[in-house]
Amino acid sequence: MTARLHVARISVLVALLCAPLLPGAASAHCDGLDGPVVQAARRALESGNVDLVLVWVQEADEKEVREAFRRSSAVRKLGGEARELADRSFFETLVRLHRRGEGAPYTGLVPAGRDLGPAIPLADQALAEGKVDRIAELIVEETRKGLVERFRRAREARDYAPSDVAAGRDWVEAYVTYIHYVERAHESAVEPVAGHFPEPAHAGDPHR
Repeated sequence: MTARLHVARISVLVALLCAPLLPGAASAHCDGLDGPVVQAARRALESGNVDLVLVWVQEADEKEVREAFRRSSAVRKLGGEARELADRSFFETLVRLHRRGEGAPYTGLVPAGRDLGPAIPLADQALAEGKVDRIAELIVEETRKGLVERFRRAREARDYAPSDVAAGRDWVEAYVTYIHYVERAHESAVEPVAGHFPEPAHAGDPHR
């Protein structure tokens, strides 16, 4: 693995670890009406094939999904508002169970069109195109900027007069922030990513 892609991997994992600390970020895009889970639900309802959504939930939740699909499929045949309500009910059930499988809370469906930032759309685009370069470049650059800024602040704050307690506290704050950033980046590079499924044992190995 090249050094560039290694840094990219570190940044991805740092972002995943930090996501629960950022308002609105923990849900990623799986709870959006234009997200992949609801898109799969729409295809399943239109085609009558529940198998298209079972991949998004744990095996233990399959029975509940099948039952919700059966009910929604029956009601949506009435057309009009009944169809819309039936679809919405199935979307909510599927997303809730998907979130539960990830160990994440369900807080409702999010309207389509929200700003997901640059990373998630590029990540999906990379999979569609089979090219990782653009998302890797974005993540490498953002990681570099974050690390350089924290390093610069810590370096500037470290030379303070012993009698200047306020400046000393600024140094400690800058130092702790810098060290924690580096520490979490390293841990993210070698630890599996928390998610819907456990990663293979070698997934966190930067040398593979």
